[in-house]
Amino acid sequence: MSDILFQPISIGTMEVKNRIFMPAMHLNMARNYKVTDRLVDFYAERARGGAGMITVGYATVDERSGNPGNIGAHSDDFIPGLSRLAAAIREQGARASVQLNHAGRYNHSMLMGGKQPVAPSAVASRLTRETPKELEVADITEVIASFADAARRVKEAGFDAVEILAGTGYLISEFLSPLTNRRGDEYGGSFDNRIRFGLEVVAAVRGAVGKDFPLLVRLNGNEFMEGGTTAEELREFAAALADGGVDAICVNVGWHEAQVPQIVSEVPRGVFAYLAREIRGRVTIPVIASHRINDPVVAREMLAGGVCDMVAIGRALIADPDFPEKARSGREGEIVHCVACGQGCFDNLFKMKAVECLCNPLAGYESSRRGAPAKVPLKVMVVGGGAAGMSAAIAAAGRGHRVTLFERDGRLGGQLLLAGAPPGRGEFRQLATDLVRQVTLSGVNVVLGSRVDEIMIDSFSPDALIVATGGVPVTPAIEGVELPHVVQAWDVLAGKVSTGKRVVVIGGGAVGVETALLLAEQGTLSPEALKFLLVHGAEPAERLYSLATRGKLDVTVIEMLDQLGKNFGKSTRWGMLQDVERYGVRSRTAARVVEITPHHVRIEVDGREEELGADTVVLAVGTRPYNPLQEAATARGILARVVGDAVRPAMVFDAIHEGYMAACEIG
Repeated sequence: MSDILFQPISIGTMEVKNRIFMPAMHLNMARNYKVTDRLVDFYAERARGGAGMITVGYATVDERSGNPGNIGAHSDDFIPGLSRLAAAIREQGARASVQLNHAGRYNHSMLMGGKQPVAPSAVASRLTRETPKELEVADITEVIASFADAARRVKEAGFDAVEILAGTGYLISEFLSPLTNRRGDEYGGSFDNRIRFGLEVVAAVRGAVGKDFPLLVRLNGNEFMEGGTTAEELREFAAALADGGVDAICVNVGWHEAQVPQIVSEVPRGVFAYLAREIRGRVTIPVIASHRINDPVVAREMLAGGVCDMVAIGRALIADPDFPEKARSGREGEIVHCVACGQGCFDNLFKMKAVECLCNPLAGYESSRRGAPAKVPLKVMVVGGGAAGMSAAIAAAGRGHRVTLFERDGRLGGQLLLAGAPPGRGEFRQLATDLVRQVTLSGVNVVLGSRVDEIMIDSFSPDALIVATGGVPVTPAIEGVELPHVVQAWDVLAGKVSTGKRVVVIGGGAVGVETALLLAEQGTLSPEALKFLLVHGAEPAERLYSLATRGKLDVTVIEMLDQLGKNFGKSTRWGMLQDVERYGVRSRTAARVVEITPHHVRIEVDGREEELGADTVVLAVGTRPYNPLQEAATARGILARVVGDAVRPAMVFDAIHEGYMAACEIG
């Protein structure tokens, strides 16, 4: 029986070899709108890995539609670069398309040389804090023509198809939504008027590229914006697009300012598939489902269940460009799954950096970082089996070195296992599993339950040593910290200790917040129980919500700074803080712990002392490096590299990248 994931499919006149569609994602790898070698290398690698179709972008249609980090399609000057990008994708066997978009009120004036953003109406953007200029009808006509001109350039450059972005809070969806469209002319008011702009863009693009050139549209299945376009209106819009000559629809979710998480790890795999299914029931053209599809099993279930005709796999292909080929060739166990952390692919964009990946140190560096084969294979000793150590061992073995990895515990994984313990963070444990598999495949010799010291170094006699011994939790100098009911957050996350009913967590950084949420969820309804009670009408919806968000413990977080979770990435922090409120976790910020007593924690806030009842006190005040071996290695003339928390407290992203780079520096 053939694998449904690898059955061909037709989009208009174009045949795609499989059902894996890589959607457009802003990479910030273009320079002054021009295609760069880095961009070409990135997409060529994903095409080589077996994706059926790759959409790049988004690409600009005029100078107010994006910024210089976007791919440019608003001038003929950009056609040569577009042609090079199309050729690189097609030569590796994938179909290539370009997504065209106008950001509207989501654009920033500072990224456009001071130009004011434009929109259907002068409604301020909560994302940029800027008020756009309302488009005149003549301006609208010009923007529509610019979409058509850009599509013509896409076709001329040699791409197989073009896609129009009509969702996510950008210009077309701004015309569609009553939240942002306050117009009183033919482009505002009624639903038919509000969809007019999008349909006219589609008609103009169709006219520019001809009836046989495949045309796709990406639109929301639900905006998750109160008072905005309804889901039913979006389905009607999808049907109108299909009637208007669109060949396929890719369904995404939410605006950038929506309060429903869309891409982070707490979002269950494939959870938004129902939106694609509902649109698929209204059209006869192929429908592509998207968001949090990072595993072939999920993808096949969606296809086999009639939810969609293709699956959009985006960040999962940043994490592992060979995902499709591994799935096709029966090597699914070798896939490195995207953990949906957002640290490299999303948070980097806020920093005006190019996209990178926590899981894949080569993402965005396909040519520049790839370690060359070792000139002389060395005997390499890696100490520490966490993220940094496994990354280093895999990379060193990949270069041809003889690698032995020592881990003092009985299993590999290190702090990844702790990071994966809180609710909604289980993908980090999946990453630990994936890296262990990569260690095995790379031929690394693994020694578990072994604490390395100077005697063992002498016995092993390595040519090079990579120290990835991590860190140890800090115990603060607080009176009463030695009491028996005071425990470390790491032990809570590892399931080594249980707590009393009243829990005070000292430290409101990432570890403290995640530990508090883990404790706050204890005693809440499981997903299976919630579904059972909901389906059978056992309790009112309000009661079910309470049972799903109120557990058996009273949890309070104390933080010295004025805010919780300052060391979270921007794409994760807002959702975690929402959960803190949702699950009833109390917090005291700008607070200093004065003393821990057998039944209380005394804190000082604004010069006043307070007492908080506590049956258990959890310490989450930070990590200090643990590096017992570098000095010994240096004294013996052994080449040594120190990575991860053994250098300084850092993120998993830093640990994996540092481990990889250290391996590239050896031999």
